[in-house]
Amino acid sequence: MTEQGQGPLERGLTVLRALADSPEPRLRRSDLTKITGIPRSPVDRVLETLIQLGYVREEGRDALLAPGAMAPGNAYLASSPLRAALTGHVAQLANQLDESVSLAVPDRTAARLIDQAVRRRTMYLAFHIGGLLPAERTAAGVVLACDWSDEDFSTWRKQRAMDPLDASFNAVPTRACPPDEDALERDFTTWIRQARTDGWALDDEWVEPGLLALGAPVHAPDGTVAGAISVLTHTSRHTPESFISEVVPPLRAATTEMTAALTASPPTPGQPRVHPAQASELRLRKQDLGMGFLEGLARGLAVIEAFQGTLGGLTITAAAEATGLSRATARRNLLTLTALGYARLVGDTFQLQPAVMDLGFERLSPLTLADLATPHLRELAHASGQSASLAVLDGDDIRSIAKAAAPRVLRIDLNPGTRLPAPPTALGRVLLAGLPPSERAERLRRFTPQAYTSATLTSQGAIAEAVDTVSRDGYALVDQEFHEGIRSLAVPIHDSAGRTLAALNLTLHAGSSSADAERDELLPVLRMAARRIEADVALAFACAEPVL
Repeated sequence: MTEQGQGPLERGLTVLRALADSPEPRLRRSDLTKITGIPRSPVDRVLETLIQLGYVREEGRDALLAPGAMAPGNAYLASSPLRAALTGHVAQLANQLDESVSLAVPDRTAARLIDQAVRRRTMYLAFHIGGLLPAERTAAGVVLACDWSDEDFSTWRKQRAMDPLDASFNAVPTRACPPDEDALERDFTTWIRQARTDGWALDDEWVEPGLLALGAPVHAPDGTVAGAISVLTHTSRHTPESFISEVVPPLRAATTEMTAALTASPPTPGQPRVHPAQASELRLRKQDLGMGFLEGLARGLAVIEAFQGTLGGLTITAAAEATGLSRATARRNLLTLTALGYARLVGDTFQLQPAVMDLGFERLSPLTLADLATPHLRELAHASGQSASLAVLDGDDIRSIAKAAAPRVLRIDLNPGTRLPAPPTALGRVLLAGLPPSERAERLRRFTPQAYTSATLTSQGAIAEAVDTVSRDGYALVDQEFHEGIRSLAVPIHDSAGRTLAALNLTLHAGSSSADAERDELLPVLRMAARRIEADVALAFACAEPVL
């Protein structure tokens, strides 16, 4: 523990890092004790606190990261003036070239992806925001290394010696065998010298066969390399020569504009969203949970989250005001983060560093909406005794993307990948109700009603009225319109902007209870599950487009 550090915060971040770095997504408490060297009792208290805060969840005896662990990474991204200034330029360049474009920043002796605009084709790039890339295997890394000092090169050599296969870099494939380190260093330094001369670097299938990337620097007002813009493509679209010829001129122009944007808008410390009740809430939680809750860890994580919504960092006073903590407590936590490499002090302002993305963001960033929803679907199916499913619009149909079966003998499953017409289903009516009125009307106009059962609505007007009712009520109940003997109850899943991303459904047997009675019993349970999924969606996709 550092001299001025907070023991609970340091232990908590160590446990989070162990969960994030583990090759296995699940670890038992005894595993965490062995990996971290922290005794079992403190590990238990750390985990109990992280579970209460939504950073970790337990399934049986296994602990695994929960979407809450993305909060530190989200705080870094939200407070990054570089990302704020350049994200529009990244999207603009991607549109201009019709290729994927990413923004990386230096993170120790590696490159960290902090923004991207992806072109999704049959074959597309599976990099994710938060990914850490080895410098010598990427064009962005070569460009960022143009500013390295002798100390940086020494650190890089030590990293290479400890991890010759790049096993610690989840964003790239592990090497099949260790490279010749002397030859690799010669090549790497040659690429750096060439990049300094050309102003760009070419990644010619360094990460894996078929991938080409061109990287160019974006400079800070002081002339240092603040970040690297990369344009990525596949060899089926370009040769290295055609890629250079077509992309280098617009890439140079774009990075010149980006450098000008940084110079015109230098970062200044921002004012975070203030949560003055947070400290008292932590004290109340401590009273409820007793010795199992580490208030010091919760306070430290609250300080990290206080960077959310700021640009340029936080002073000690601003951090204290945002969290409701004393100035001394905020200071101790900020100093601990700085000592551990998760923050740095510039003047009187603390700035989060991209290394905080190692605490769970990088591990969780590949999660899709289906991944996020599945644990909640299981809980919903268990609590309700009914099969639960999640679906999205796919053209004029709906497509199931996740499901959980009911714990009963007679089951109804809507398996992932199943497609159904939207208008006669509860899932479909919820999804249609979430569309703008003009788009909703156009989709309904294209639909040809069909009598699936004697209860099916078969007129355009009746279907439109039913969807309007769903839009007003916020749920859909369909009673045996698509299958005899089956009812469906569905509610929307919204993103943080209030748009409907998906629909959550319970499939019921039409038994002795009336449809209204089942709705009254199950709708509160269904809506609670939807709120929990939405909370995870807000964390997981705070800085990226949702992946369905």
